[in-house]
Amino acid sequence: MRMDEQPRTTWVEDRPTDRPAPQPAYRSRRPDLRLGARSHRVERTADETADRLAVRYTVRTATAEYTLLLNAPGWFGHKGLGDALRDAVAELRAVDLTYGPTRPESLVSRLRRGEISAESYQPLADLVDRCAAMRAATDGWFDAWAVPGGFDPGGLLGGWAVERAAARLRAAGVHDYAVLTGADLVVRGNAAHGGPWRVAVHHPTDGRRPPLVLEMTAGAVGTSGVSGRRGHVVDPHTGEPADQLSAATVVGPDLAVADAYATALYAAGPAGLSWFRAGSDYRALLADRRR
Repeated sequence: MRMDEQPRTTWVEDRPTDRPAPQPAYRSRRPDLRLGARSHRVERTADETADRLAVRYTVRTATAEYTLLLNAPGWFGHKGLGDALRDAVAELRAVDLTYGPTRPESLVSRLRRGEISAESYQPLADLVDRCAAMRAATDGWFDAWAVPGGFDPGGLLGGWAVERAAARLRAAGVHDYAVLTGADLVVRGNAAHGGPWRVAVHHPTDGRRPPLVLEMTAGAVGTSGVSGRRGHVVDPHTGEPADQLSAATVVGPDLAVADAYATALYAAGPAGLSWFRAGSDYRALLADRRR
C-alpha cells in the first residue's frame, strides 16, 4: 500500500514503553487519565489510603496549564510529597520565565537578538541541541530556526519543561507520578491504585470512535493539532500553514522528543510516518488526515 493510500487514521499497536489494555480489562476498569479533544481529564479513582499517600495539583503559567498527580508510600510523609511537588512546580514556572520565547528578557529571546550564545547557559545549550537533533531526525520538518524572528523551540519547549519537572520529582524520591498539559503527558511507575497508569487516548475529531487505552509505567504521549487553530504549525520548507492532518499523536520515552515528532508529523503529513520504523523507541499513535 502506498503512503497516499493509507487509511485516514493510523494506529500503531506495538510500543516499547506502553501497551494497549486488553479489551476485557478496559471494559471492567476505568482509565485514570483521558487525553484528546484539546485537553486532558483526570478520572476519580483511588483515594489516599493508610499505606499510600496521593496528591493532585494544577498550576497555570503564562503559556500552559499543568496537572501533577503524585503518589508515594505512607512512610514518605506529607511533607516529603509536598516538597517534591513544590520543586516540580517551581521548575515549570522557571522554564516559562527563563526560556519562554514570548518573554522579551528570556534566554531564548536574548539568543534570538544575538545578546548571548547557546553555550552561555548549559540548559539553554541542551534545549538548542535537542532542537537541532530533532531537525535532523525529522528531515527538517521540525525546525526551530525556520520561524519569523529566528530560533523558537515552542514545539518542544512544553515537553522539555515537563521532563525537567519530572526529573525534580525523581530526585526528591517520588517515582510514581503523572504530569499532564493539554493533550500531552508523562507517566512513571504506578497510579495510586497500585497498577499501571491507564490512559485513554480519545480521537480528537471523531467523538464516536472509542478511545485507545494504554497501560503505562513509563513513557510520554505528545500531540499536535488539537488546539482547534488552523495554521498554528507551518511547513518549514515553504513557510505556509500545514493542512494535511487534523492531528498527530506520538508516544515514546521522552515528552520533549514525542512533542517534536508530533509537531513535525503534523507539518509533514503521512510522509512523516516513515520516521517511525521497526525498532524505534517512538511510534505514531495517530495521524489523522483532514477530510
